[in-house]
Amino acid sequence: MPVAATWRERDAIARNPVRVTLGAIVALAVGLGIGRFAYTPIVPAMIDALGLNASAAGAIASANFLGYLAGAVAAASPRMRGSRRAWLLAALVVNGAAMVLMGATASLVPQLALRFANGAASAGILVFASSLVFELPVVGAKRNFTSWYFTGVGFGIIVSAASVALLLRAGAGWELLWLTNGAICVAGLLAVAILIPAVRRPPAAPALKLVSSAAARPRAHIVVAYGLFGFGYVITATFLVEIVRRSPDIAALEPWIWIVFGVCALPSIVVWNALGARIGVRGAYAVACIVEAIGVAASVLWSSIAGVLLAAIFLGGTFMGITALGLAAARDQTHGDPRRGIALMTAAFGLGQIIGPALAGILADLSGSFTAPTLAAAAALVLAASLATRAQR
Repeated sequence: MPVAATWRERDAIARNPVRVTLGAIVALAVGLGIGRFAYTPIVPAMIDALGLNASAAGAIASANFLGYLAGAVAAASPRMRGSRRAWLLAALVVNGAAMVLMGATASLVPQLALRFANGAASAGILVFASSLVFELPVVGAKRNFTSWYFTGVGFGIIVSAASVALLLRAGAGWELLWLTNGAICVAGLLAVAILIPAVRRPPAAPALKLVSSAAARPRAHIVVAYGLFGFGYVITATFLVEIVRRSPDIAALEPWIWIVFGVCALPSIVVWNALGARIGVRGAYAVACIVEAIGVAASVLWSSIAGVLLAAIFLGGTFMGITALGLAAARDQTHGDPRRGIALMTAAFGLGQIIGPALAGILADLSGSFTAPTLAAAAALVLAASLATRAQR
């Protein structure tokens, strides 16, 4: 049975909307907020302790994003067997194990492999958790479960940033940073297993029929715009803490800047969804990309406390909003099981992310600055806004 919703699985989801939403929030918190983004506050400690240069640090980040691309492609395959809940839990197991093992190796090659596995797991978590939440019915006072769901990433970022800041203040090494965040991911796995109900008996009816591949794909404009967004946000999202550390005037903000980023991510989905309801999903996507481009550029052009705070606020306040708006646009353009459209968008996003950190690390080593790749990222976001506007028309 392909990973399409059976009637019994859909019924279990529909009858437990709050539990499913809470479980999905926890899944995003540990799978993306921690599994993907904990690397940003940890990487400066790794650079200091292991003597990594920017190219090696960028390669580790790109390995994660290459895994993200592979995971998205795998999640789209109709040959995958089993329920979406089972695959979500499997991805969470890989996520937690990879995080823990990162604290047990100081060699580059194993670190590349572990971050690849982490990225593949993160993509699976996003695809399968999203497909569960997107099928929730509108109930009660028409609460928007999707808006609440995406706050999980912000919660995860705040937890990882706070844990890293506290551990560093206590004199912990980079190994303990990974081990602690890995333990949090394992605890999150257990919470998801409890919250999202299991289908305990095999279905008595056949799986829902999948629509044609053409009907399951969003249009090219929005897919390309999503890939450009992946490239545009990821350089600053990967190296923001390191950029702060390299600037004496703002180095004191290092323990806090990633917390600001996460706090701003929390309400962003509600804000951008509200704007999307007023001017259209793709119009809101374009506006968010322009705001993010300003924040990305500010991170290197305005080397002051105000500049880096603006970067964290604008980037943290938009990246999950753009993620949600992009997936909503894809969902609006497809029919039937949303998993394939989500996976295609996630794959485009992952491709943009692969290029960004590796390119930024190489250019930073050559020039001693992240300015050139960061400005290229800002330009990519402007182009993404243009494509989204064209798709809106």
